[in-house]
Amino acid sequence: QVQLVESGGGLVQAGGSLRLSCVASGSRISSNAMGWYRQAPGKQRELVARITRGGITDYADSVKGRFTISRDNAKNTVYLQMNSLKPEDTAVYYCNVLDWRGSAGAYWGQGTQVTVSS
Repeated sequence: QVQLVESGGGLVQAGGSLRLSCVASGSRISSNAMGWYRQAPGKQRELVARITRGGITDYADSVKGRFTISRDNAKNTVYLQMNSLKPEDTAVYYCNVLDWRGSAGAYWGQGTQVTVSS
């Protein structure tokens, strides 16, 4: 069973940047697609970005050109670089081991809070 631990969240002003990390333990994630999701208060959890085991990426329209997902298989870690942050990016961010369809799988981390002030 894989455990995921997210970090790197915090409070930042609009226009600022943050880099989130997701460290996996208990299993290697190099053969898995990985995703970053977020959930704002009162809203459903939504997919932000995902990366295949081969490094192909895709993004939600709302973050394209601002966020970059990457992975370091040697470190068993996935990253989310977030630039030009907006107040509407405020949410708890979670990483996830995607299933074979590229959809959310069963393993989630505890999340890291990102708050963007205007």
